[in-house]
Amino acid sequence: MFYYLAKIFWLVAEPVSLIAVILAAGLAATALGWRRLGVAATAVALFILVVAAWTSVGALMLHPLESRFARPDPAPSEVAGIIVLGGGFEGAVNRARGGYELNDSGDRFVEAAVLARRYPEAKVVVTGGSGSLLLEGEPDADSAPRLLVALGVEAGRLVLENRSRNTWENAQFTRDLLSPQPGQKWLLVTSAFHMPRSMGLFRKAGFDVLAWPSDYKTSGDERPGLSMDNALDSLGNTSTAIREWIGLFAYWLTGRIDSPLPSP
Repeated sequence: MFYYLAKIFWLVAEPVSLIAVILAAGLAATALGWRRLGVAATAVALFILVVAAWTSVGALMLHPLESRFARPDPAPSEVAGIIVLGGGFEGAVNRARGGYELNDSGDRFVEAAVLARRYPEAKVVVTGGSGSLLLEGEPDADSAPRLLVALGVEAGRLVLENRSRNTWENAQFTRDLLSPQPGQKWLLVTSAFHMPRSMGLFRKAGFDVLAWPSDYKTSGDERPGLSMDNALDSLGNTSTAIREWIGLFAYWLTGRIDSPLPSP
């Protein structure tokens, strides 16, 4: 139920969708003769669009998320395995074409391949099914072997979990699949903005992992004001940041993580 409620909520709360809903409400109000309400709704929609697309607010919201966890320094000399969370593939495209097309979170899989070379004895674990509510896509754990093997990772090292639909299920199913032992070191690879929620969920599942963030969306040098990025990237950062902050608070309120912003 949580999965479906979260997906349905985000269909409306996502900035572009929210702007469209508010504009539609404004047009309806104008058609019904409520001119002031229609004008107010239009102004609110334009305000959201301007702030989300042409200011640095999205990047500033991402900063505390991306800076929360750093890679271990020094890096461990050996690890039992490398866990990479799904969400980096274009599942619908790969289902239709059989490739390994990456989306804007695909760097996590490139980083996993780099780590696989650094730790040649470690297992490489891919956890991720199809998390789409509307589009039927190939699970990331089914797409990943084609990419990772092409990048030089031996197929025998791969451990695949393709049922999980969200990060909570990633943590639960991966723990059950691997049965980690005390003293083992496991690296968790995901996008930097997603690392606080991921670490909180793996800890709650009783799986002690080391954060290895990748796929940074910001430089960390952005300041309040107009965005120096293009409008679409700024809009994407705002959408990503809002979704992640909402996810953190929703998981905290439902008891799935112990803090609204897990700490190192």
